[in-house]
Amino acid sequence: MNFPSFADLATIFDLNVLLTCLMVFFARICDVSIGTVRTIVTVQGRSVLAFCLAVFEVTIWITVVSTVIHQVSQMPILVIFYSLGYATGNVVGILVEKKLAFGMIILKVFTQKNGQKMADDFRSRRQPVTIFQGEGMNGPVNELYIVCRRRDLKWMIPKVHEIDSDAFYVVEMARDVSKILKPVYTPLGGWRQRNNRK
Repeated sequence: MNFPSFADLATIFDLNVLLTCLMVFFARICDVSIGTVRTIVTVQGRSVLAFCLAVFEVTIWITVVSTVIHQVSQMPILVIFYSLGYATGNVVGILVEKKLAFGMIILKVFTQKNGQKMADDFRSRRQPVTIFQGEGMNGPVNELYIVCRRRDLKWMIPKVHEIDSDAFYVVEMARDVSKILKPVYTPLGGWRQRNNRK
């Protein structure tokens, strides 16, 4: 198979070719983005969700591949749209997964001051916090060990900086958690926030 030539690129202005190219492009975005999310939820141990996503992913992929294989000799331009769709799908998948923010995380906060105040603030929102005493390079520090939902980082990290702008934090993935209490404070976002302002 030869790579698309300039003459092949010019065929994109044909309506049928353009529609086929766009179908391949957007279908590849869908199946690759689903595959990216599936990989992440598989690592998190969400087997049922991973199973459902895999069914949709493979169904779309087979449809796209069969279309490209049968028509690539007549429309070599499909190779470019197939590749662009694959690359775009990876980015879209990562953005979608970040937006959904599945799973639990471990937030470790290290602070030399206001450690107790920070813990009390989180606990007032029903967010469990465990405090450890430690020794840092510049003296004693408090370590706040927090297990929370990933989506709660949107308000927890700004709260950490609000109480102690010099605090240092580390975020780790938590695959299995025996029990988690959902904070009573969850800021509105997206359309709910816009409706709340009206």
